[in-house]
Amino acid sequence: MERRGARATLHGVSSERNPTPETTDATGVRPRRLTYAAALCALEALALLVGGLWMLVLGVTGDGGDRQQAVTGGITVLLLALLPLLAARGLLLRRGWSRGPAVITQIMALPVAYSLLHADGAAVPAGIALTAVAVAALVLLVNPATTRALGIKGPGRAREGEQR
Repeated sequence: MERRGARATLHGVSSERNPTPETTDATGVRPRRLTYAAALCALEALALLVGGLWMLVLGVTGDGGDRQQAVTGGITVLLLALLPLLAARGLLLRRGWSRGPAVITQIMALPVAYSLLHADGAAVPAGIALTAVAVAALVLLVNPATTRALGIKGPGRAREGEQR
């Protein structure tokens, strides 16, 4: 058994994953902003999962006329929860593709928040919370540190590394 660094290897095979250029930066550490953005996406996914399950249960236990519509709506919301869930996982793993679904989730959340803000009762605080989460996540996702950590290059900079 060989010793390389802090990890033991057996017959020269290490258990460490080889980093790829798009998942590493100069420090090799995930910025806090990226972790926060992933947490906000995961929070939105959890809220969609709970809402979808709630709609599904109401649909199954409700009246016959609204049953099909509620079940369909519940399944749709459950499927929509996959988008921010996958985005959160990708952000935590520092995958460049994950920023797109995360940004799309926030953009889709803003009209929903707007409609909640113009509703009555308990929907208004939910609209305020959703607005705050969506705007905060968007700010975190477009931050230069997040962009660098995900290995995303700006327009016209995709070949910059090749030319140097």
